[in-house]
Amino acid sequence: MASRTLVLGGARSGKSAHAEGLVGQDEAVTYVATARQVPGDDEWAARIAAHVARRPSGWRTVEAGAPDELPAVLDGAGAGDVLLVDDVATWLTGALDDAGAWERDPAALDVVAGHCDALVAATGRCAARLVFVSAEVGLGIVPTTRSGRLFRDELGALNARLAESCDEVLLLVAGVPLRLR
Repeated sequence: MASRTLVLGGARSGKSAHAEGLVGQDEAVTYVATARQVPGDDEWAARIAAHVARRPSGWRTVEAGAPDELPAVLDGAGAGDVLLVDDVATWLTGALDDAGAWERDPAALDVVAGHCDALVAATGRCAARLVFVSAEVGLGIVPTTRSGRLFRDELGALNARLAESCDEVLLLVAGVPLRLR
């Protein structure tokens, strides 16, 4: 069975850098980027550029921002591959956006649930060594907006499902990794 790790953490906790350190700098890593470019958003572009600059030059990058792309990448990976997925929260945001689910329309939420089911199933089938990065959003206050509460609830449920499929689960707090499993 392939090794699967879920690295969770809050904003600026060091989760991405820690996940990158879990795979060898000299390994043939496929970095699966889930962030989408947003035209006109220079700050978002700078964040993406910082992530790109930190990656070793030998790593291959695959863009998987659309909801169906990430499960397909996992399904296409072989036993000798190493995948680093950064990050699940950004992927889920795209799935919620594409489905038009922010207003909690039941049909749209069913579409998002289907995408989450596909991701969890692909995780279980994935033959590659897999490292996921995701935001831990359940430790803070209850968001005051409907969309904030929806995101927190959906991501918390997805993180829990992915954790069930992972051999190792880490939580980064102030840059310090805590092994949960």
